[in-house]
Amino acid sequence: MIRRFVGIAAIVAAVALPALAQAQGVPGGIERGAREGERAAGPVGAIVGGTIGGVVGGVAGVLGVDQRPRFRSYVVEQRRPSYQYREDVRVGAVLPEQGVTYYEVPPEYGVQDYRYTVVNGRTVLVEPRTHRIVEIVE
Repeated sequence: MIRRFVGIAAIVAAVALPALAQAQGVPGGIERGAREGERAAGPVGAIVGGTIGGVVGGVAGVLGVDQRPRFRSYVVEQRRPSYQYREDVRVGAVLPEQGVTYYEVPPEYGVQDYRYTVVNGRTVLVEPRTHRIVEIVE
């Protein structure tokens, strides 16, 4: 049974990892990994693919690797004012509700569930309900 599981995991990884490289963050990675894994190896593949997809998506961040420079250029062109924040600008930090302007991310970046702002001269993606920084775009 264990050998079968390991074999299925290897097949799922081989099939799903290239597709997962384009996943958008952990939720996108889990969803896409499960879908690709199920297609490759059934229900067990979905479990393994979802796990692998979450890890790959977490490493890739919310924006795809190839999207970051283009998005950063977009933000610079928009000339958004920078909010001065006294705390460390880091993933997980919660920005205040008042005083910070949050902007829509254009649809071509595929990040519709997040907003962006500029904090201490750095572009950040923020979860709109909690104002938590989910990615720093460098």
